[in-house]
Amino acid sequence: MVRVRTFENATQVLGELEQRLMDLLWDEQPLSVREVKARLPRTRLAYTTVMTTLDRLYKKGLLARSKHGLAFVYQPAMTRGEYQRRVVQAALSPLLAHGSGPVLAAFVDVAAGADAENLDRLENLISIHRRKRRGEPR
Repeated sequence: MVRVRTFENATQVLGELEQRLMDLLWDEQPLSVREVKARLPRTRLAYTTVMTTLDRLYKKGLLARSKHGLAFVYQPAMTRGEYQRRVVQAALSPLLAHGSGPVLAAFVDVAAGADAENLDRLENLISIHRRKRRGEPR
């Protein structure tokens, strides 16, 4: 099967399995490879596939691991929020360097479309950053 690259998946940082494993570990941690495999609903993934994917996430700096007996136990190296923040910063920084108007307009459109209260959150965050720049207390 050939995977067609679209705008919907153009910024996907993690593969589908990597994302599933990270979501599992953010919700429930620490886990061994065997425990991760057991918690994957209705999959026929080989133990070695799960082990290799966890090792890849560890090498990317997304997971921490420690040895417990003969097995490694994995846990996220950062929170889901920290990860999301890094992904957004990595995606937006190069785009903002070439003109901020369309990028910021698209960001506000997406944020507002996802949740109407996001506009209030954005206004609050902008206010906090303006006060910081002026040296005012929060």
